[in-house]
Amino acid sequence: MAFAVIRVRSPRKKQKKMEDTLKMLRLNRVNHCTVVPENPIYKGMLNKVKDIVTWGELDEDILLNLLEYRSDLGAEGIEKKIKDQTSYQNLEGFADAVSSDEITIDEVDGLDNIFRMHPPKGGYKGVKRPFNQGGSLGYRGKDINVLLRKMLGPEYSEEEETEEETEEG
Repeated sequence: MAFAVIRVRSPRKKQKKMEDTLKMLRLNRVNHCTVVPENPIYKGMLNKVKDIVTWGELDEDILLNLLEYRSDLGAEGIEKKIKDQTSYQNLEGFADAVSSDEITIDEVDGLDNIFRMHPPKGGYKGVKRPFNQGGSLGYRGKDINVLLRKMLGPEYSEEEETEEETEEG
């Protein structure tokens, strides 16, 4: 599984090592998201900045929506790059491969692994406490997908509302 990592806080008065780790993760601003593979190196980096970021296992459908809605290229541009540079023929297959750690987003030239997200609808629960104590920081497992749905913005939420309305009506 791949991890989605979201920067929640600013590293004010934090150690230089934390700032360097955030730069390596390419989380330069609050509400930026990146996708990293699940391996011991990244787990160590995430534990070092656990008081600034939140992370968890990313679902394929959320990754697909991240690529479609929050990427600078748009779905057609991404799909063209994927077909040209990888063995995957569509965006869904690529998203499945990234979420299962077969390939990384960085392996496609011109495809940025930084997603500029909206603040979550309803806000963060608390930016000074860990997730397991009712806050927003640190490891949150599959619940990262709930937070990402709230952060995808109006394009995604309108689609969700129409789907819910058709199911009810």
